[in-house]
Amino acid sequence: MEQRQPYDEVMGKSHSELRPSSQLRLKGEVVLAGSAGYDEARKVWNGAVDRRPAMIAYCADTQDVVEAVTFARSRTFPVAVRSGGHNVAGLSVCDGGMVIDLSRMKRIDVDPVSRTARAEAGLDLGEFDRATQAHGLATTMGVNSDTGIAGLTLGGGFGKLGRKYGLTCDNLIAAEVVTAEGQVLRASATEHPDLLWGLKGGGGNFGIVTAFEYQLHPIGTSLPVASTLYPYDQAREAMQFYDEFARNAADEVNVDAALVTLPSGERFFNISGCYVGSHHDGERALSPIVKFGSPVETRLATVPYLEIQSGGDALFPRGRRYYWKAQFLREIGAGAIDALLDAYARAPNTASLLVLQHVGGAIARVPVSSSPYANRDAAFDCFPVAIWDDPAGDEANMHWARELWSAVRPYSTGGVYANNLGDEGEDRVRDAYGENYGRLVALKNKYDPTNFFRLNQNIKPTT
Repeated sequence: MEQRQPYDEVMGKSHSELRPSSQLRLKGEVVLAGSAGYDEARKVWNGAVDRRPAMIAYCADTQDVVEAVTFARSRTFPVAVRSGGHNVAGLSVCDGGMVIDLSRMKRIDVDPVSRTARAEAGLDLGEFDRATQAHGLATTMGVNSDTGIAGLTLGGGFGKLGRKYGLTCDNLIAAEVVTAEGQVLRASATEHPDLLWGLKGGGGNFGIVTAFEYQLHPIGTSLPVASTLYPYDQAREAMQFYDEFARNAADEVNVDAALVTLPSGERFFNISGCYVGSHHDGERALSPIVKFGSPVETRLATVPYLEIQSGGDALFPRGRRYYWKAQFLREIGAGAIDALLDAYARAPNTASLLVLQHVGGAIARVPVSSSPYANRDAAFDCFPVAIWDDPAGDEANMHWARELWSAVRPYSTGGVYANNLGDEGEDRVRDAYGENYGRLVALKNKYDPTNFFRLNQNIKPTT
């Protein structure tokens, strides 16, 4: 459906002095502030984010994206780019500007012979996984099925397959990109290879990716899994076990952990692992998890991969209020355990979590210079997740997460995963990219010297 909306209608009275005569024409749909469906259209995953763009441009194809970029650039107003809208900081929506929304661009083509997939940027993880699993294939793809593949890939991309096959961005082999000038480029090993490098973890700083091409891997359709639940009075010993087991695990093993609270108020430590390989080998590799200590609950089974990939969805539904702060650890030593247990005991509600996400393995063997993702020496990503519903609880929940993060800070590497950054300033963006930051600035100078794409974990140009 083509929408023809004059700019002064789109932007409202506060921008009426601009009044250009040109119109935005899309094959997709334009939703304007105040129109039917606007309040629903402006929502993102994090219910704590409440922003009011002047317009939301639902793009039907790459040419629509070009039209939206050209329209926005000629009027110099803020642009946010959205696919899954899962970013905790809510950077995919803005006040007073345009949201370029790719969520309706969902074509995916899987080639089981070359084991590759070309996927449009509007796909979420569940949609991508269902298409590749039809052929027994997969690539590293996050932990919540309603996360968008675009933001996940551009920030790096953790997932259950990462220790075996690398980050999502390590499996990115090409991309179609709309630049700030409205050009459509293909980034690959032979075409604009510098741009492809920047897309492998450098975020949305260099353009809007409309399609990704990935390397896939044969994993079958089911994987062995193991999980245990330890009472809080066993948490210290269980965390010590987890640290040692995870840091010495084979690449095929991914084992995450969390401090959790049941609705009753009882606190527990949970370990959850999976094995990328056969049931027999996986059962042997994962059995130490279920044999350690005296857990109140254990599981050792073979589970469909699609079920594994959606296993955390119930913990992170759309619309609740979320806040977290993350940092990397090389180990979980005694000091870190003391800090974690003490701070988690003061969690303001039963929904709040402390997450330990297992990295390393194949991720750590990729040279730091091969992509913007620089924190390859980490073993764990550690972050408190505050989850609540009442806006009156904002201060208490955010304070708790910040307090826990500060308590663990002395034991961290100092680095951070870009996809787990909130609105934390330029220094933390530099912490995400480390020694690669200067190269990213040079790339920004080349592809977006005016910082048109700035509503992100921003790399500021110097030109």
